[in-house]
Amino acid sequence: MSAKFGPAGNCDSFSRVHKSSLAAPGWIADFGLDCYEYQCGKGVHVGEEAARNIGEKARQAGISLSLHAPYFINLANPDPESLRKTTGYIIAGCQVAGWMGADRVVIHSGALMKRSRREALDIAKKSLAEVIAACDAQGFGHIALCPETMGKINQLGNLDEVLELCALDSRLIPCIDFGHLYARSLGEDDGREAFARMLDRVEEVLGQDRASRFHSHFSHIQFTPNGGEKCHRTFADDGGYGPDWAPLAAEIARRGWSPTFICESAGTQAEDALTMKQIYRECLP
Repeated sequence: MSAKFGPAGNCDSFSRVHKSSLAAPGWIADFGLDCYEYQCGKGVHVGEEAARNIGEKARQAGISLSLHAPYFINLANPDPESLRKTTGYIIAGCQVAGWMGADRVVIHSGALMKRSRREALDIAKKSLAEVIAACDAQGFGHIALCPETMGKINQLGNLDEVLELCALDSRLIPCIDFGHLYARSLGEDDGREAFARMLDRVEEVLGQDRASRFHSHFSHIQFTPNGGEKCHRTFADDGGYGPDWAPLAAEIARRGWSPTFICESAGTQAEDALTMKQIYRECLP
């Protein structure tokens, strides 16, 4: 087993040639990549026929699929109506993932909303347990939910918070966004030593099996000193944006882990994912 690489949604070079995501799996495979994360961040607006067709194209091309659920999810809001909406967004994402044959759905944790981090996390854990029960009731227990590390400091979702969420149930797999962790640490979480420390922590909390299969987003990120994440950049951007991919690739290769890396570069996500894959392959023993 080895790591997989692919884009989040459709990059600019794809969209200049194709109007439909139906062409994406074949295009991604021909480009030399392995996976595709379908984007529903602004809402779940894909029907069953289209989803099944994308899934069939992905199977034919050997592309594994994941799905990003709507950004509106806020597990840290205790309001019953908010939880009802959050649960609905996640179930809708799981429904489309099920039609596609995607086995992972990425979800956001939510905002602090002027609460302490501990209070917000406790609310999110309770909410997530209810979401899991609702997913089970709808027949989606086979789909892994992937709580994501977030890039803004006032959001719930540092690495330890995401791991505590994932410890609730064995189906939960962390979506570790190394760009987000770099941004919220104001550039501190970068380099071989930092990556090794983070990966060790994942294994410590979740065990080697789940740790070795983690989901990931990666891109260079611009951040501000007060808020954390400002915007996603590309590998070609000047300005010294991080984090640095090469030491992370080397650490993953050294461990023999097989995570899924979804590149979220701003418009060049397929091209940068291919660069990531090439650097990683050079690190393999």
